[in-house]
Amino acid sequence: MAASREELERVEEVGPRISEAISDFFARPANRALIQALKDTGVDMTAERKQRTTQLAGLTFVLTGTLPHLTREEAKVRIEAAGGKVSGSVSKKTSYLVAGEEAGSKLDKAQALKIPVLDEAGLMEMLAKGKS
Repeated sequence: MAASREELERVEEVGPRISEAISDFFARPANRALIQALKDTGVDMTAERKQRTTQLAGLTFVLTGTLPHLTREEAKVRIEAAGGKVSGSVSKKTSYLVAGEEAGSKLDKAQALKIPVLDEAGLMEMLAKGKS
């Protein structure tokens, strides 16, 4: 509640707009009172830490098409649990494109940018072994 905008922006995926919204929320006395009332009633406000590995740290993945066994959300959770990031669009910062059936324009863009393309099996192998 007392974090500065700069401190909030050091949190992964928190940028200027989100840090401003968080700061504005906690600047309102009614919101602070609500949080205190919840604490007073015994609500535990600590989140369980996700178990993460770093085997895919520094890698950014884009998911496209229909994967045979995983939903895109399941693939995203697995990538993030292994320390990787998932982006919604292909760019020169993309490390790998994970392509399923009917991949479409993201596959075309990845090929044009010479980004390595994995299928679901390749992703699962990478998750099992880590970076290569």
